[in-house]
Amino acid sequence: MRSEKEKMIAGELYNPQDPELVAERLRARSLMAQINSSTDPLRREELMRALFAKTGEKFLFEPPFYCDYGYNISIGERVYANVGCVFLDGTRIIIGNDVLFAPYVQLYTATHPLDWRLRDRGLEIAEPITIGNHVWLGGNTVVCPGVTIGDHSVIGAGSVVTKDIPPGVLAVGNPARVIREIDPQKE
Repeated sequence: MRSEKEKMIAGELYNPQDPELVAERLRARSLMAQINSSTDPLRREELMRALFAKTGEKFLFEPPFYCDYGYNISIGERVYANVGCVFLDGTRIIIGNDVLFAPYVQLYTATHPLDWRLRDRGLEIAEPITIGNHVWLGGNTVVCPGVTIGDHSVIGAGSVVTKDIPPGVLAVGNPARVIREIDPQKE
């Protein structure tokens, strides 16, 4: 029989009130409290390396930062996250190299069933998020469960990304829609 954690990471219905998951969220909150209160950038980096599954050599997350578990988040090289970002990582969040997160970007892998009977039982489901290389997400962007954003794309401020975004485009709006390709020779 699979544990609730195994079901969560596999994208199956799971109970987030399982004692193991509650304890792991408390561990993450303890690390985030230390990260968000520290004035020492090197100490914050050390704590983030303990929180995340994988990090590049160079990255910077401005406090405050929030997540559920941390161990489902992998980031590449030269990732920058401005203040107030929230990464709900019930399952994998994979972030490429040279990614910029403006203030208050939110990545949500966790979601709830549409069937009210399952919601009433307290069940959730999580779907992975992948952010490619050289991506910029504008302020207050929300990325919904199961979304992949392709390399070199830009998401405009305030967008809600509900579907995959191809590489090399500018997408904006709620829901986010591709409005044009990005021409590196002209931009």
